[in-house]
Amino acid sequence: MHPFARRAAASVSRLGEERLIAAIRRWLGSASPRAPFGIGDDCAVLPGGRGRQLITVDPVIYGRHFDDTVAPRDVGAKLLKRNLSDLAAMGGRPTAAVLALTLDARVSVKWLEQFYRGLGACARRYRVAVVGGDVAQADGVVAASLTLLGATTGRRVLTRTGAKVGDFIYVTGLLGRSLATGHHHRFSPRLNEGAWLARQPAVRAMMDVSDGLAKDLHALTPSRAIPALSAAALPRRAGATMRNALTDGEDYELVFAVAASADRDAFARTWGRAFPRTGLSCIGRFVPAGKLPADAINLAEFHGYEHLRRTPR
Repeated sequence: MHPFARRAAASVSRLGEERLIAAIRRWLGSASPRAPFGIGDDCAVLPGGRGRQLITVDPVIYGRHFDDTVAPRDVGAKLLKRNLSDLAAMGGRPTAAVLALTLDARVSVKWLEQFYRGLGACARRYRVAVVGGDVAQADGVVAASLTLLGATTGRRVLTRTGAKVGDFIYVTGLLGRSLATGHHHRFSPRLNEGAWLARQPAVRAMMDVSDGLAKDLHALTPSRAIPALSAAALPRRAGATMRNALTDGEDYELVFAVAASADRDAFARTWGRAFPRTGLSCIGRFVPAGKLPADAINLAEFHGYEHLRRTPR
């Protein structure tokens, strides 16, 4: 059977990423357990064994995640750090990784050497053992996909679900213009911050910001609720507009929900002592659907990046 559809209406572009993932869950049936033990969170939680094991996978693709302006060492580091950011979003620590390469036969040995040296340096920094992988050939393709294993740092696995109406929405660091500033490959994954947040009872749910806050927040939002964000509270990089902060993506920051009953002043003070160099911003809260305050951002007017769909930002 030919893998390409003759009509756009019969292709994966008709579905887009989110509907495709939902369809994959249906196609797998009982072979795919419910999140967090299956599809649906930043990492999957592996059942059995001592403690909670985590697993995640992310690629870098030439022309999509990097181009000729990014040094190959930085490409290798970015590949690992993208996965580390997913672990951070669940309060995890990395253990081991395997890497699958798909290469055009014309790829430069020098380029590939520098890619691996960058990956190796990053792996040593974060104490990740690269334990294996695979190489395949495909004309016109330069891509690498890394599968990262990890473990929880405490008793709790912090997932995307758990937020409630009234909870406050926080984000670390700065948002917007990640590609323009080079942040998309120079960032530091928030592993220590994620582990700390997973230990705080007031933190109900968390994920990383990779496809744009406007899109990513959908996964964090409880049913029958809507995020009410303050434009003035959005922490932006220099020169970033509100649209940049909401839709650019590749920020690799953490967005999380804090219980409405929490002592937010005490929370901010404790955070400041633990992470004096990492910004923390309360950007809004979850309100009942249909009751968006007049001064809040209407997120329906903004879209982040969705794979397999041409979506305006």
